[in-house]
Amino acid sequence: MKIKRALISVSNKQGVVEFARKLHEAGVEIVSTGGTMKAIKEAGIPVTYVSDVTGFPEIMDGRVKTLNPYIHGGILAVRDNPEHVREMEEHHITGIDLVAVNLYPFKETIAKPNVTLAEAIENIDIGGPAMVRAAAKNFKFVTIITNPARYDAIAEQVAKNGCVDDRTRMELAQEAFAHTAAYDTMIKDYLAEQLKK
Repeated sequence: MKIKRALISVSNKQGVVEFARKLHEAGVEIVSTGGTMKAIKEAGIPVTYVSDVTGFPEIMDGRVKTLNPYIHGGILAVRDNPEHVREMEEHHITGIDLVAVNLYPFKETIAKPNVTLAEAIENIDIGGPAMVRAAAKNFKFVTIITNPARYDAIAEQVAKNGCVDDRTRMELAQEAFAHTAAYDTMIKDYLAEQLKK
């Protein structure tokens, strides 16, 4: 599958601008959210705001921005299923071929002295894990990157071949599920500690 469109939405901005630049140079359209979009745009790289894709603004202090059929349909569509392709066309959904997401910094938040329960709760990511899991589930067609250390190698594959090989996509999916599992375990453990108080 040729990578034509990427969604980039990261809390950890390490290397993301250079990654976006390499994808753009390889002819990939970039869609992004909030702070990530701002960083990419300020670097002079063309980027489409996620609200322009969904037709809906980011709402509730950013709690709801990517939970939308134009995003999840674009990620989850099985590209060799004629019915999925027909539904994409019918609903004007464009495929998303690469997803680069890392999650709200819950670990760093709860490590701060005197952090409140409310502050911790606001750093529980919802849309991020949903996109990560959707892309990982559909790894046959979608490349999911949760680790910035992977950016260079993936950008190199896209520049050279226009796509990412099958085994790498499966490896990245496995990493993605490990990432969300560890994240949920951390939240579970934190709430268990709060219940002891």
